[in-house]
Parts: sequence; C-alpha cells; structure tokens
Amino acid sequence: MSDVKDSSKSTDQASHLIFKTQNLDTLGGEAQNADPISSQDNDIEARLGDAKTALRSGDIASSIKALEQVLTQQPMHRDALYFLAVCLRRQANHSSAFDVLERLLSAHPDHGRAYQEYGHNYLALNDDVNACESFTRAVSLNPTLVASWKFLVTHHKKNGNASQADEAARHIQHLSTLPPELTSVSSLLHDDKIYLAEQLCRQFLKKKPHHPEAMRLLADIGSRLQILDDAELLLEKCVEFYPDFHHARCDYIQVLHKRQKFEAALEQAKHLYAVDANNPVFELSLASSHQAVGNFETALDIYNDILQKNQENYSVYSARGHALKTIGHTEQAVKSYQQAYAVEASYGDAYWSLANLKTYQFSDFEIEQMRTQQALSSTSAIDKTHLCFALGKALEDRQDYAESFEFYNLGNQLKRASSKYSTDTLLADFAEQKMLFTADFFSQRDGFGYDSSAPIFIVGLPRAGSTLLEQILASHSQVDGTMELANVIGLANRLGGRATVHRKPQYPKVLEMLTNEHVSKFGRDFIDDTQIHRKSGLFFIDKMPNNFRHIGLIHLMLPNAKIIDARREPMACCFSGFKQLFAEGQEFTYGLESIGAYYQAYVELMNHWDTVLPGRVLRVQHEDVIDNLEAQVRRILDHCGLEFEQNCVDFHKTQRAVRTPSSEQVRQPIYKSSMQQWQNYSEYLDPLVNSLGKAKGSYNE
Repeated sequence: MSDVKDSSKSTDQASHLIFKTQNLDTLGGEAQNADPISSQDNDIEARLGDAKTALRSGDIASSIKALEQVLTQQPMHRDALYFLAVCLRRQANHSSAFDVLERLLSAHPDHGRAYQEYGHNYLALNDDVNACESFTRAVSLNPTLVASWKFLVTHHKKNGNASQADEAARHIQHLSTLPPELTSVSSLLHDDKIYLAEQLCRQFLKKKPHHPEAMRLLADIGSRLQILDDAELLLEKCVEFYPDFHHARCDYIQVLHKRQKFEAALEQAKHLYAVDANNPVFELSLASSHQAVGNFETALDIYNDILQKNQENYSVYSARGHALKTIGHTEQAVKSYQQAYAVEASYGDAYWSLANLKTYQFSDFEIEQMRTQQALSSTSAIDKTHLCFALGKALEDRQDYAESFEFYNLGNQLKRASSKYSTDTLLADFAEQKMLFTADFFSQRDGFGYDSSAPIFIVGLPRAGSTLLEQILASHSQVDGTMELANVIGLANRLGGRATVHRKPQYPKVLEMLTNEHVSKFGRDFIDDTQIHRKSGLFFIDKMPNNFRHIGLIHLMLPNAKIIDARREPMACCFSGFKQLFAEGQEFTYGLESIGAYYQAYVELMNHWDTVLPGRVLRVQHEDVIDNLEAQVRRILDHCGLEFEQNCVDFHKTQRAVRTPSSEQVRQPIYKSSMQQWQNYSEYLDPLVNSLGKAKGSYNE
C-alpha cells in the first residue's frame, strides 16, 4: 500500500486498498505463505452444508444425522450445536433443545443466535417472560436479529411499554433500509465470522465504493483485526463525505482512541457534542476523550452532568470511578463504583474495579451479592467473568484459597471461551524471530535507524513490576512517564500485512528487506507520533510489556533507545497474571498451561536477544528491587545515562496519573507481602509448574 495517510485519496481507493500490507515503496504485496486447509475442516464444512440443506427442505432427521457427525469430530462446534438446537425445536423437543443451547453457550457465551433460539423455544412453550429476556439478550449481542426485534415490538406493545416498543421498531426500520448484503455483513461480524464478513463487504464495495455503511463496516472489520491505520483512513473519509453519519463518527473516535490519537479523538467528540449536547452517547464520548488527554476535571464535570440527568446510568458511575482512580482519588472512586452496582446489581465491572484497586476489602453483603449475581442465568457472560475475578480476589483476601481459586479458574475459563489465542502460533513466531535475527543480521545493519536516545522501553510480562519501574523512572526530573503505547505493536501489525487463518503474516520476515531509509522513518515517526504523550522531559517511557516480542524491530529503528526487561520470579509472575482480568489483550494469561508456556518462551526469546545484541537490554529482577531499592534505582538510572535523584527512591510520593492495574500499589512504599502469594494456591498449580519447564529454575540466568 502506498502512503495510507494521504487524505486526498478517494474512498474507492481506500476501500480497495484496505488491509493490504504497506508496500514500503517497492517491497510488499500480500503474504504468500498460505497454510493448507485440513481435510477434517473440509469434511466438517461439507457436512454442515448437508445439514443446512436438509433443514431447509424440512428433512430434520437427515440434518440431525449430519450435525451429529460434525459434533463427533468437534463436540463444541458452534454452528453445529446451533443448528442442532434449531432442529430439535422444529421437532418440538424443547427440553433437548435447551440442553444443546446450554452446551453451546458454555463454550460460546456471546452467541446472540443461541439466545434467539432460547426465545423461540420459550415462545413455543407460551413463556413470554423468559422469551422476552432471551430475545433482549439476543439483540444486545447481535442487533441484526430481526426475528428477536419483531417479538420485542409485539411484546412491549402488549405490555404497555411504548418507548421500548418504539425502540425495537426503530431497529427494524433501520435494518430494513440497509442492503441485504450489509445486514449479512453486520450479522457475520456479530457472530465473529470476520473473514466471511470481509469478503462480502468487499464484494459490495466493488459495486458501491462510497456507500457509508459499507465503509463503516469495513473499518469495523479492520479495527477487529487490529489493522487500525486502515480503519482510521476509511472512517476519516466516511465522516468527511458524510458528516451527519454519527455512527461512523463514534466509531472513528473509538479507533482514534485505540491508536492513542487522543487529541484528534477529542476534536471529533467535540463535533458530536456540538450537534446534540443532550445526547448521552455524545456526552460520554466527550468525557472519555477529555479523560484520555488528561483533562480529568473536565471529564469528571461531564460525568457528573450525565448522572444528574440520569441517575440510573450505572456504566457512567463506573467510568467516573476509573477517572478518579487514575488521579489517585481512591475513596471517591470506591463510592462511584459502589453506586454503579447499587443501580445494577449484576454489573460485574463495578465489582471488578473495586477488586482491581488491590486495596479494597469487600463486605459480607458485597460477597453474597456477587455470589448471587454470578449464579443467575440472566447475568451476561462478561458480567459473570468480572464477578468471578472479583470473587476470587475477595475470597483470597479472606484466606479462603480453595474457593478463591475456583472463581479465578472459572473466570479464566469464561475468558478463554471467546479467545483465539494459540500457544503453537506463538512458539512458531518466536522460532521465526530467533532464526531471522542473528548477530550477522544486526552487524550487517550497523548504523541503521533514527538517532534519538529519548525512548526508554520497559518490556516483559504483565504483573512483573513494569509499572513500579516506570514510576521510579518517571519520578526523575528528566523523564516523562506516558502509558503502554501501542505504536510498536501497531507498526508490527502493519508490516505483517493481511493475514488470515490460513495465511501467515509477513512480519518479521519483511524486516530483512528494509533499507535504512525505511527503518529510520519508522523511528522518526515513533518519536513524532508519541510526542503528544510527552511533557518537558528529555526522555520518555513506553511501558508496553509485549514489546519484548519486537526488540529486533526496536533496535533497527531506534538503536540508541534504552530497553529494560522487567523480570519477576515465574510462579509469582504467572499466577499474578492468571488472577488478573485485563482490559484487553494478554490472552495467554487465561490458562495456567498457556501462561506457563508463554513465560518459558519469553525467557528463551530474551536470552536470544542477549546473545545477538549483548548488553542491549538491562534485566531488572523485581525481587532485587524489593530487597534493595536504592541499589537497583542507581543501576537503572546508570543504564539510562541519568544522574541519581532521590525522588526516584521516593517514587510513591510522585503525583501523576497512573493508568494500569497497579496504580494504587505504586502509590505506596515498597512492600513484600505479594511476593509469595502464589504459595497459598500451590496445590492447584501443577499445570503451571509443568508448563514452565526449565524456566521455573533458570528464569534469570
């Protein structure tokens, strides 16, 4: 792709080029290494096709037979379970249909069509109350389900709920105005069939390249695939040509936030607010945008204004709590989170936000309420997940380690159910990096990159002490603390090109084709693009832990940047990650086996960097920082070329916004109480021990 930031490109060019890898002038094209589709996959698809054909023709028995053959090979196959439930309902076998749907949702908790099927079954049993609940849940997960909306219109009219009936009717009207292809695209997206959605959307855009909803949907696909620069381009064009398309502008703001272009997002949010200052969605967007740029008082004023108009908006209480927490107003944050769950007892984010303070002690009432809400079938999967992690923390604080582990484990299972993380894919990627990035590779590129010593990268695993190191360094008069910047990962994604399930990304292989001109531009762009997060310091910190996977790229483009590896004892680090519910990413943490394997792979990759780039990375052991803070502070500052300042030892006195789960911990002096917390759960951690392998005893060598 040529320069995707050229705003003069027409929308048809943008939609045609989106998701192609940047060609870096002459170097690109799509990745050509396609993995073959397995014979089992082909067989399953064929049998699913047979089942659907039989179902359409009314041959239920043949459809069930084909579906059972699929489920023999893949017992939790989502589509097979869904169509089996449909078949059973058609046979009026509602009890068995419910059993299949329960099985389906245990593995795929956000499948909207499954809830719609629940609704159809309840409707057949004349249970309008449960049917309404099921159809409502269905459209909350997939708003393209017209059958659910139609029931809700009729149901709410019959029960005198005029506003809810009107809302459902508006959704039906909106869907009726869309071309059928785009309704299908949207439905596929909500069913997480992204590749099929992209194909269909592209086909439509070939016929109507300027269609606003098609552009928005293709940008949505790009956002889901983390191809954010292309998504940004499409949405920029969409709102330029269709300035009254507010849905697209809202999406644009979200993408700008993901790309950490907070000032630009704020300008777009101001535009929406000027259109309708009483629209709560626009108000909330403006508040979150002010919060992102550090205008916390303004953000809090807007949150309070929204709540004055509607005291039942529980998510705003939670958002306000996050802002208060970030600036250190912990007591006020606690009250705001408590107000959120007081309005909506099942709102898991409120409880988890309290737990995530790390210092909050839950009352008996709160624990009992969390237990009750977590057990309810009406509680959404995401709320159940938040509740499980919160209960794990609450019971851990009460030293009920057996039940605490049960909830931590269940929360991880719920997260894993919607994850596509693969340890095998990770290991293959790391193996490719070690094969590509040799000492000769770097010696041949000596002198490459942009000449700036401003960045300090803190890498490692989450929960390894990176926030503590950032707070220490950011307490220095010459160092700006920023946040977990996504720039390096975004660049790696762009270099990877358009990957699919059966197509490998080009990154990191593409790096061997780059010239000094290319990588120097990457380095210069990094400095320019991150300037918005900086203040007056000569140096600044990027504490994105996952950047350890991109040290080869960092060295090429910024050879004078400092890199610090935040290392923590593996059992403590991994278990701390296992019991942490992350806002996004870090999917490897949602299983003891996967997090142990990840840690081992991380250690091996860091050892590789030490071999091919000796002295490039400073390893800082978390336990050493705890044992002798001043000695490690001096060591870190020396590595960064900074004079010693006592403020770095007294880091807990520093007044700055901290945007990570450790925000409350790093506002306290060093303490040792958490170093061996994993031992309270040792009897449950054999899978972790086994997956760590040799890294358990040689993690810091």
